[in-house]
Amino acid sequence: MQRGQPRLSHASAGSELGDALRACRGAFLGVGLMSCMINLLYLTGSFFMLEVYDRVLPSRSVPTLVGLIILAGGLYVAQGVLDLLRGRILVRVGTSLDEALSPRVFQTVVRLPLVAGGHNEGLQPLRDLDNVRAFLSGMGPSALFDLPWLPLYLAICFAFHTMIGVTALVGAIILVLLTVLTEYMTRRPAREANSLAARRSDIAAASRRNAEVVVAMGMAGRLTRRWADANEDYLAGNRRTSDVAGGLGAIAKVMRMTLQSAVLGVGAYLVINQQATAGIIIAGSILSARALAPVDLAIAHWKGFVAARQSWHRLNGLLRALPAQTAPTQLQNPMEKLTVESVSIAPPGDPKITVHDISFALKTGNGLGIIGPSGSGKSSLLRALVGVWQPVRGHVRLDAAALDQWSSDDLGRHIGYLPQDVELFAGSIAQNICRFDPDAKSDGIIAAARQAGVHELIVTMRDGYDTEIGEHGGVLSAGQAQRIALARALYGDPFLIVLDEPNSNLDTEGDEALTRAVRTARERGAIVIIVAHRPIGIEGVDMLLVLKDGRMHAFGPKETVLGQVLQRPSPQPIKIVADGGVAKP
Repeated sequence: MQRGQPRLSHASAGSELGDALRACRGAFLGVGLMSCMINLLYLTGSFFMLEVYDRVLPSRSVPTLVGLIILAGGLYVAQGVLDLLRGRILVRVGTSLDEALSPRVFQTVVRLPLVAGGHNEGLQPLRDLDNVRAFLSGMGPSALFDLPWLPLYLAICFAFHTMIGVTALVGAIILVLLTVLTEYMTRRPAREANSLAARRSDIAAASRRNAEVVVAMGMAGRLTRRWADANEDYLAGNRRTSDVAGGLGAIAKVMRMTLQSAVLGVGAYLVINQQATAGIIIAGSILSARALAPVDLAIAHWKGFVAARQSWHRLNGLLRALPAQTAPTQLQNPMEKLTVESVSIAPPGDPKITVHDISFALKTGNGLGIIGPSGSGKSSLLRALVGVWQPVRGHVRLDAAALDQWSSDDLGRHIGYLPQDVELFAGSIAQNICRFDPDAKSDGIIAAARQAGVHELIVTMRDGYDTEIGEHGGVLSAGQAQRIALARALYGDPFLIVLDEPNSNLDTEGDEALTRAVRTARERGAIVIIVAHRPIGIEGVDMLLVLKDGRMHAFGPKETVLGQVLQRPSPQPIKIVADGGVAKP
């Protein structure tokens, strides 16, 4: 278990989803009252037919018929208005839930890879929130609000006649049993279909991200077949869920129609035996059908209910595992040093430690180059230095404060980071350089671009700094994207600048611009750390750290390390102290 990482459990009390819904309890109360009125108004048709058959037809009174029609029409209009309002309120409840939680869910999507590594659900939390919102905005909740009124309709059926009530009750029991059976039979297929859908989406997303490799190396056909297999499995799983829910829904619909006819038959028998009036036949039939309509509607929307319930549980678990970050006391800007104290690092979600007990200190104006063979832990160390990975042991400190004492937004103002895999966002060049700061000034953006040596390149583009670069910076070459990302790292004159192979895509001119940028940053008092595989990448630094097998092999002034350690490797780690002496453990 890594220090500073949230425990992936459901132990914490409370539920952010529950709190968001409780904030809408006034709306739910209103929906409940409207449902009460709507279900009372649903009796309009039954009693209208009862009065027509038992009063209007025997008396042949046209004024009575007209009065009943006007009254029933007014009640139907009121019912329609209330039904419309109830639907709109539920839509707004779903929207309110989404607005309250979508920023939080998006933050978990961003943070999750830094906690679970590759063992995460990608964009599934956002899809889960969509599922919950869609269910709340649909007809499913209306059916749930109407279900409690079923006993009222059955009671009125019993009031008409015991046999009519018993017939309706038997039908209601059968439909409730079908609802329970639907729940039992759709739970597992729905869960499997959801997992298969995520697998299909992952294949498509990975293929899209690596489109150039896929096409250039002739992998399109094979990946298409792989996606088709995953899609076929998903469709089969989805078909099983739909078949179960649809089959039981069809049975429920037939049962409801059969029940309506059964009530008519029972009513006719009672009329023949002079135990009921003709109006009761029609009224009982309408009333029994209405009593079972919410059950029928619930079964029809059961698939959406199951999906929403699964999404609800997943979101609850995720939000509890990654609690909202509280804003710590804002610290003063770092100005003096970076200290790494016995830091050991493991990738998120992986217990294997890749960096062991690294310790060093840098003061303002220092530049550190980190070199070592592939897999020696260089990039892992950089991720810990900028706070995106939490150390298993030890601390990284700016001045005297450990990185976890800063909020990510506050810490980000003092850090410039250029990762090994450069990623730019859809937007303008200026927006990418200023990190999408809405209050950014043009002078600061241009200053960062000049420091990175990319200003002249930008102004030659069609729209200059306002050029839209597209998703993933698709309109830029790899070298141009890397230099703009370097400008982003330099924006705002951060105290700590961390660059992971910043010259991997640069030409000679870009290398020279990088060296100038490093020296300029150091002159103003920044600490610069660079991982490089080429000597040109560490020209602007004065210190050198050598990593091997995740351990510090050497640390000290650059010339001394290059001259005494790299040319004559030692079987034991060597630390080069500031005066050029060699200290062996």
